[in-house]
Amino acid sequence: MARQFFVGGNFKMNGTIKSIQEIIRNLNDAKLDPKTEVVIAPPALYLLTAREALRQGIEVAAQNVFDKPNGAFTGEISAEQLKDSGVTWTLTGHSERRVILAEGDEFIARKTKAALDGGLGVILCVGETLEQREDNKTIEVVTRQLKAVAEQTKDWSKVVVAYEPVWAIGTGKVASTEQAQEVHAEIRKWLSSTISKEASENTRIIYGGSVSEKNCRDLAQQADIDGFLVGGASLKPAFVDIINAKA
Repeated sequence: MARQFFVGGNFKMNGTIKSIQEIIRNLNDAKLDPKTEVVIAPPALYLLTAREALRQGIEVAAQNVFDKPNGAFTGEISAEQLKDSGVTWTLTGHSERRVILAEGDEFIARKTKAALDGGLGVILCVGETLEQREDNKTIEVVTRQLKAVAEQTKDWSKVVVAYEPVWAIGTGKVASTEQAQEVHAEIRKWLSSTISKEASENTRIIYGGSVSEKNCRDLAQQADIDGFLVGGASLKPAFVDIINAKA
C-alpha cells in the first residue's frame, strides 16, 4: 500500500493570534490535495486557537512534549494534556531543541515514547550538522539518533521520521534531491534491518530544510521522500503549493 504523503508546518516561535488566524483562514479556504495529510504546529499558546478554527481534515501538532505524565515540571506540557486539547501530533528531536536546549538522544527518545504511549503521533526529527556531513558522518549521526528511539519503542506505526539536515534549516540551502533521497533510502534500509520490513515499508520519511514552493515538486518525486516538514514557508500562502506538491 502506498504511503500517504504528509506535510507538516512548523511555525516555530512565530505568529500572533491575528497572523495565525489568517494562516488558518487561508488553509480552510484553499483547495488542498485530499490525498495529503496536513498537520500544523503553532506555538503552544495558540494550539487551542488553531484546533478550534481549523476545518476537519487538518490536524494540529505541538512543537514539544515532556517525558512525564504530570507533576512539578514548570513550563512543560504532557501528552495527556495535548490529547485532552484535541492535539493529535507532536514534534520531537528538532535540531533547534537538540542544539539550543541541549536535548540529548536519550531524552528525545523518552519524550517520543511518552507521546506514543499517550496516543499521539510523533514527527521525529533527525539530521546532521554541516561539519558532520563534511566528515562523511551523516548516516552514522542519523542512525544513532534513530537507534535511541528504537531502544525505547518497537511500534513505529505512529511515527513520521523527518530528515532535516541542520545546515539547511532556515539557511536557504537545500540538500539536492539526490542528497535527500540518498539519506531517506538509508533511513528506510535502517528501519528494515533494525525495526521490521513492515516498518520500513510503511513509515513515512519526510524532508525538512528550506523547503519552498520552488523546490518541493522535484523533491516530492523521489522514491523515499514521503512529504515535508516546512518551517518559514508554512507561514506564507505558498504553503498551499507545498501541500499540493504531489497533486
